[in-house]
Amino acid sequence: MNRRDAISRVGMILGGAVIGAEFFVSGCKSGSNVNTDDLFDKNTTAYLNEVGETILPQTSTPGAKAANVGGFMAVMVRDCYTEDDQKVFKKGVGDLNDACKKKYNKDFMEADAKQRTELLTQLDKEAKEYSKTKKPEDPNHYFTMIKQLTLLGFFTSEIGATKALRYVPVPGKYIGDYPYKKGDKAWALS
Repeated sequence: MNRRDAISRVGMILGGAVIGAEFFVSGCKSGSNVNTDDLFDKNTTAYLNEVGETILPQTSTPGAKAANVGGFMAVMVRDCYTEDDQKVFKKGVGDLNDACKKKYNKDFMEADAKQRTELLTQLDKEAKEYSKTKKPEDPNHYFTMIKQLTLLGFFTSEIGATKALRYVPVPGKYIGDYPYKKGDKAWALS
């Protein structure tokens, strides 16, 4: 190796170290201009837990509230959603409560379980109709986002994976023809 090649290679190594160091010093920065501090407070998280519990209620297994899906939704919306989707979601949280007030003359948190279920069933139908006519550039329906995050948050939580699904912490060998009995729980992925 000649001197010129050696200097070139050292320069590339040091250059890579400087570029990599800049990433670690600056860290990841959110590109969103939405103030995420006020997106979700404790009351909103508790409200989202109640909405989630209506979607996935406690039966013989824990419900969505036990998995704290409200906290999960807050993190996902704040950290992973685009600014436009954050606005739609936040507005939708208020719209859901307004729909409850319009239908039952009370807030969602004051409604009983039957009223909550009827309201969310109506909103689910509305969201499905919206998705049929939705153009790609149109925003997502807020209830679709809430429902998807509830399911994702619950079934990827420890409670959902171990109590609602069958769970094997360390998978064994592959058995392609595993016996199934009607009513068996689905398998959780580890």
